[in-house]
Amino acid sequence: MQFNSLGQTDIQVSKLCLGTMTFGQQNSQNQAFRLLDMAFDAGINFVDTAEMYSFPASCDTHGASEVILGNWMKARNNRDKVIISTKITGPGARFQHIRGGDLKFNKTHIQQAVKDSLNRLQTDYIDLYHTHWPERSTNFFGQLDYTHDENKQWTPFAELLTAMGDEVIAGRLRAIAVSNETPWGVLDLLRIAENQKLPRIAAIQNPYNLLCRPFEVGLSEIAIREQCGLLAYSPLAFGALTGKYLNDALPKKSRLKLFPEFKRYYKPLGIKATERYVNLAREHGLEPAVMALAFVNSKAFLTSNIIGATTVEQLQQNLSSISVVLPNQVLQEIQNIHNEIPNPAP
Repeated sequence: MQFNSLGQTDIQVSKLCLGTMTFGQQNSQNQAFRLLDMAFDAGINFVDTAEMYSFPASCDTHGASEVILGNWMKARNNRDKVIISTKITGPGARFQHIRGGDLKFNKTHIQQAVKDSLNRLQTDYIDLYHTHWPERSTNFFGQLDYTHDENKQWTPFAELLTAMGDEVIAGRLRAIAVSNETPWGVLDLLRIAENQKLPRIAAIQNPYNLLCRPFEVGLSEIAIREQCGLLAYSPLAFGALTGKYLNDALPKKSRLKLFPEFKRYYKPLGIKATERYVNLAREHGLEPAVMALAFVNSKAFLTSNIIGATTVEQLQQNLSSISVVLPNQVLQEIQNIHNEIPNPAP
């Protein structure tokens, strides 16, 4: 396993991170334990979760992923060997079951969210704490065409960072981060942190995969120059880049079969690009999933690649990507496809 520094902190995280959003819904606790054991045996020390998980969010499974991770650490007595990443939920109509639904990134919500996550995780500190998506109205989750609303109210960044800083001072958080954030948001948070001596964000958790590469446009330079690297989520594009959904296939118990409403990666151009990438991988004797993950692993702006799996077979294949270096010819052909069908699922 390879390791990278988490921003400007002294925390070292594995280049592959295990995502746990399926724990508590698609995966039982016993299945999750097996996946966690397998990941850690392979050298992973970094696990990503969130207060809203399992996915998709519901009242019945709220916090289940954190509970299972906490139970596993207690059973294995290995908290000191695990780097935990978790997140506070942003506003949205689907989250009325979380703290009354009027979700903000102010001191009250941050204090309560941190306390609740610590209880579920059965620990007294969190290594990396994210805002899951911006509180303000902006572009994320594939939304384009930014529309500015001067009258929209949201928690000022200085207030957010101060509240996070209080948790850092108290020892409940080691480092902070953002997710689904924009270049403006990241730079303003960094500027305010520097000017007001507040905690500095250590990472950006955004989507990044062969079908979704907008991170390269503005955030990649920020990630490198500001030492605030990418934690790439959905590196297999919700499973699309495995090729298992091509030709209208819909495997039993697959995520798209269970949750057909999530169509981000399954629009016509996305399917067309996926076919090209899958064929390219097979032409070069590569598993499509491994090629897709190895592409993400190759990026200089990457801190860690968040892989997920619901079976040990999937996890074993995904883990193998860490040792794969894509030939220049494959990288060039990937770029050729991207130039012809750029970002079909932004």
